[in-house]
Amino acid sequence: MNQILFAGVIGLFLTLIGTPLLIKLLARKGYGQYIRDDGPREHASKRGTPTMGGIAFILATVAAYFLAKVITGQPPRFSGLLVLGLMVGMGMVGFLDDYIKIVKRRSLGLRAKAKMAGQLIVGIAFAVLSLQFADNRGNTPASTKLSFITDFGWSIGPVLFVVWALFMILAMSNGVNLTDGLDGLATGASVLVFGAYTFIGVWQYQESCANAMTLTNPGACYEVRDPLDLAIVSSALMGACLGFLWWNTSPAKIFMGDTGSLALGGVLAGLAICSRTELLLALLGGLFVLITMSVIIQVGSFRLTGKRVFRMAPLQHHFELKGWSEVLVVVRFWIIQGICVIVGLGIFYAGWAADK
Repeated sequence: MNQILFAGVIGLFLTLIGTPLLIKLLARKGYGQYIRDDGPREHASKRGTPTMGGIAFILATVAAYFLAKVITGQPPRFSGLLVLGLMVGMGMVGFLDDYIKIVKRRSLGLRAKAKMAGQLIVGIAFAVLSLQFADNRGNTPASTKLSFITDFGWSIGPVLFVVWALFMILAMSNGVNLTDGLDGLATGASVLVFGAYTFIGVWQYQESCANAMTLTNPGACYEVRDPLDLAIVSSALMGACLGFLWWNTSPAKIFMGDTGSLALGGVLAGLAICSRTELLLALLGGLFVLITMSVIIQVGSFRLTGKRVFRMAPLQHHFELKGWSEVLVVVRFWIIQGICVIVGLGIFYAGWAADK
């Protein structure tokens, strides 16, 4: 358990001291945010704020994970390495997108097809590798069964699993990307979800089927490969994002950019897949789902009827245009995300308790 504590503290420390250094570097190079002309007028003052801040918490998370392993003398596990690899891969796609935006001074970076191709390559690599590396109980990092609070039903097979994994990765990465529109909104919401996955990983480790002989009710155990490692990654992410939030909260000194949002969405999907809580992620990450749905509803309504449901999508900008201050929107949306996490963890625990 010391690994979890070390990873969280190191991740927090590295972003607290590393982010201001990154801010100075990006400002010196002129890597500032491009602001859309059709957005809320209050956002015009944000033009030029350093972006690509996701670099800070991506590097801090990877460093925190490996330093926690070195300090405790424990080897890395395949599940943790795969989830970190997914985060870094999606972050690299986002970095290219951000870099093109900055160099060409436009709000759109990579072309849609190029961006999708990058996400598909990273996602397919993760999905295929996650079905390899079985442990001595035959558990691979991912399962070809669908899952809610644990696996259920029949296997959907490796091909459909890859399609399902890609859907999750693309949906969550773009969901976090859409949420990243106000200072600290996506970062703070992510901290709450990573806290939930830290708890889930610890709980699954304590109630692992590998420890069935010492459990009071072996029938309520979890067949998850490396749950403790998933908790370590989650703790490192929670600490790193919390440290980044210090600089990203209103008024933000730095934005995470697509570098950060794609990485966070990807790693959330990876944690859900490897912890066998795929459908539960829709609850734990409820704010990201809600904001994504607002965009789908807005686009669908306009194409079908020519009318808009919201004043502006994503949803957070609708409330800004209604007169809510940016800080008010962010705090209230954090509260919504907190409620989603509480409900999700409650259902997770209830599922375990029902089997006892």
